[in-house]
Amino acid sequence: MSAFRSLSRREFLPAFASLLAATTAGVGAARAQELGGQAEWKQSYDAATNLRVARSTTPVLSPMTLQSTEQMVETYRRLASAGGFPQMPQANNLRVGSKGPVVVALRKRLIASNDLDPSLGTSQTYDSFVEAGVRRFQERHGLIPTGVINAATVTAMNVPAEVRLRQLETNVVRLRSYAGNLGNRFVVANIPAALVETVENGMVMTRHAAGVGKIDRQSPVMTSRATDINFNPYWTVPASIIRKDLIPKMQADPNYLTENKIRIYNQQGQELQPTQVNWRSDEATRYMFRQDPGGEFNSLGFVRINIINPYGVYMHDTPAKGIFGDDFRFVSSGCMRVQNVRDYITWLLKETPGWGREQIDAAIEGGQRIDARLAQPVPVYWTYITAWATPDGLVQFRDDIYNKDGLGQLPIASMQKAGDEDE
Repeated sequence: MSAFRSLSRREFLPAFASLLAATTAGVGAARAQELGGQAEWKQSYDAATNLRVARSTTPVLSPMTLQSTEQMVETYRRLASAGGFPQMPQANNLRVGSKGPVVVALRKRLIASNDLDPSLGTSQTYDSFVEAGVRRFQERHGLIPTGVINAATVTAMNVPAEVRLRQLETNVVRLRSYAGNLGNRFVVANIPAALVETVENGMVMTRHAAGVGKIDRQSPVMTSRATDINFNPYWTVPASIIRKDLIPKMQADPNYLTENKIRIYNQQGQELQPTQVNWRSDEATRYMFRQDPGGEFNSLGFVRINIINPYGVYMHDTPAKGIFGDDFRFVSSGCMRVQNVRDYITWLLKETPGWGREQIDAAIEGGQRIDARLAQPVPVYWTYITAWATPDGLVQFRDDIYNKDGLGQLPIASMQKAGDEDE
């Protein structure tokens, strides 16, 4: 460590990049295998394919991830001691073909974090190699890998190395808390990453982008079990959403409930018409609101996955699948939307007789309310991991959207986009 501290910042950064590159070079081909063809992981690199982020089979909750993250803490301590990363000037819409000093600064920043090979130099041209490096950086920070520099990418680049070090240290403690036996088959839902992993025999089987709770309606950190699945479910509107969302929407548009096929029931179970309710008062909070089944419009989509917990949250499909292409998927009232939900429930039900993929597809397409109880409940871990490393030497960072790291809210969190409520 003392040898690193004797280096200047200019000398250290290339050495740091070389250290990470050397670590990455030992990756086995097995760790790059495909994981179910999930749409959110598809990417294209025209050049520098050695810099692409391979889809590791290592779960975020695993002894290997813990060990790799502990090692990355030491690496980032040396980096922070040497002065951290070079500052990236504010820039927007830099892309292939762009030229100028800002591209030189971008190259230096990418080289420093091992997202660009140092041998490619500091040309003023934004070429396909730089684009691949930007994609790699974006993917490591949970941003859509467009290969184009935008405000969110620059903001992530300018988070100080000292902050990243403290993130890693904080998350080592979190990862250690999951060091016990999590089960042979389990689900990890990492809230800051807005990502769900299914894990079997210590390997990730499928990955799914997710939509999770907003800053003011957070998804809870918890340990639970998936017990049953509702096909073509009704959606009963929670009381909090009635107050915060439904009443204001009815004040703005008296046809909102009718257009969204949401029915009103009084305490005697009698259906009321929207015109019978005084929407300028809190009268609506005394009624039950229930949306008809229908994957194209129902807020739960075609499927609801029930998990045991005291918070009233669950996992589900959504008709608003466009959110899975967003950088910031903190859009719900605490429940979790899951992309490619058919793949997810196929994995959940694989040990339940009579529920293969053919039966699942038939249940969804039939449009009827059907329930399937898992033969063996599957452990589900809703976690909060904002920084981790994998055995290939790759380090991942996510924004501390709920400000749980104790570092103050990082700038990217302020960019969160508002979304419609759906549960």
